[in-house]
Amino acid sequence: MGAERDILPDEKPTMQEKSQSSRPASGAAKINIARRIDLTTLRLFIAICEEGNLTRASQREAIAPSAVSKRMHDLEEMLEVALFERHPNGMALTPAGESLLHHARVTLLNVEKIAVDMAEHARGVRGHVRMLANLSSIVEFLPDDLPGFFRAHELVRLDLQERPSADVVRGVEEGVAEIGICSADVSTRGLERFAYRRDRLVIVVRTDHPLAGATDVSFADTLDYDHVGLFATSSIYLRSHYTAQQIGKSIRLRVHVPGFDAVCRMVQAGMGIGLIPDRAFEVLSHGMNLTAIELTDDWADRELVLVARDPAGLSATSQLMLEHLRSPGRPH
Repeated sequence: MGAERDILPDEKPTMQEKSQSSRPASGAAKINIARRIDLTTLRLFIAICEEGNLTRASQREAIAPSAVSKRMHDLEEMLEVALFERHPNGMALTPAGESLLHHARVTLLNVEKIAVDMAEHARGVRGHVRMLANLSSIVEFLPDDLPGFFRAHELVRLDLQERPSADVVRGVEEGVAEIGICSADVSTRGLERFAYRRDRLVIVVRTDHPLAGATDVSFADTLDYDHVGLFATSSIYLRSHYTAQQIGKSIRLRVHVPGFDAVCRMVQAGMGIGLIPDRAFEVLSHGMNLTAIELTDDWADRELVLVARDPAGLSATSQLMLEHLRSPGRPH
């Protein structure tokens, strides 16, 4: 990590201390820990992890290195575990340190959310929903689904971020958002999931392309042509790449692009053919001299799902949003 060595007090614990550090804390000790850990110490711990060096972390946080060292020593003593391995060229996290880093980041993120929520309530906002969603749901369905919710709840604010489906699941697990929308193809692990919408993938071509006259086509038959692909972590690209491998072929990929509109523009420019959802094509392709061909493969019929860690534990506002998006009265 850092070039200089970071030395903390009691750098080499005795065998007895190591043995003691492996014993689980009692119930009373756990309560005491919860009361004694402060946000400044967690922030300093994260800084050391990110900077890889105690001295640089102390400079970043404008705190004397000796004070940072003392806080880390006290933190390890309180938790009864070693958080760092000390090496001649720096410090490395132990497994316990890796675990604490995750919890520290989530804790500070939640504190930031408190500040944002309180500031919004001071301005008259009566609720805040954080949602992660994949590109398909943002382009195809949320523009139709959200206006009705906000007509009924005018003082609610939505923080909506676009992420690949796998990152949606990860973000909801880590508490970045309360609700997520992702492809049903990805593993949602321990999250609760609910049906949301369905779409179907189509092949987008220029009207002068050799495939333009076809009413439908298998994905295998498209592999003889150049492709414009979505970003490499998108569920659509991963699924098409896997299918090509199963067939024993490869995709003749000319370019990766970040969104459905970029796929259409590149296809229009003659860079190849594209694979996008049918609803996205309807929304984005007007006036572009493109046509969509139905894909016959079963996997082209896709399901999008809503995910949440604990629906019953959501804030009242987030529960309202989840119920709205699950509502059978919502137009399909």
